[in-house]
Amino acid sequence: MDFHEEAFVLSARSHGDTGSVVDLLTENHGRRSAYVAGGASRKMKPFLQAGARVVADYRARTSDHLGAARLEPMGEGPSALFDDALALTGLAAAAGVAQGALPEREPHPGVFLAFEALMAAFAVPDVWPAIFVRFEAGLLEDLGFGLDLSKCAATGTADDLIYVSPRTGRAVSRDAGAPYADKMLTLPPFMLGAQAGLIEGDVKAGFDLTGHFLEQFVFHPQNKPLPPARVWMLDKLADAGRL
Repeated sequence: MDFHEEAFVLSARSHGDTGSVVDLLTENHGRRSAYVAGGASRKMKPFLQAGARVVADYRARTSDHLGAARLEPMGEGPSALFDDALALTGLAAAAGVAQGALPEREPHPGVFLAFEALMAAFAVPDVWPAIFVRFEAGLLEDLGFGLDLSKCAATGTADDLIYVSPRTGRAVSRDAGAPYADKMLTLPPFMLGAQAGLIEGDVKAGFDLTGHFLEQFVFHPQNKPLPPARVWMLDKLADAGRL
């Protein structure tokens, strides 16, 4: 169970006097926890923040045992965002969602690449909240709970899709959904195509949509709430008028 691979740090907690247990997201080996000797040191702590990119030299005796890893930092990591408190809350939320949703030791290369794209997007303040919504939608799809936004569940039309059924995750057109509008989730246009612009309320609708299905299909079955860091991020985005 050895590998040498790039990874993102999702979390780190102290273990013993000098070590840390670090949760890593890798492309080919999924989410992995590993003991990092010296992880509590001043030298290592800055490189064990959520969102930091590292090269992990991972070793484990068996697949069921906690592995050990040596980590080498790559690039600036979260320190590049120190002047943007809102982006840092988004970074913490992304790490919390990935850590809480992904089973350990199960490869999800698509999620890794989406997480990588989201990390880059945090440098663009006007863009990253919408990309975060797309990241969550992709995470749902990778876990087998993808939303079907291709056509209306009731009529089969691909036109005027403005709702999503909260039960099935399928799109519904304006006319078909009108009698049940108060029970439907809003489908913001940017989730249907990259060319659609953003208007006020679209990002909130997107987060409401992905949050509903993350809670229903991913976190509730584990008897867990949505990550507190995600709730905190949404509060801060609302305060900043970004929803």
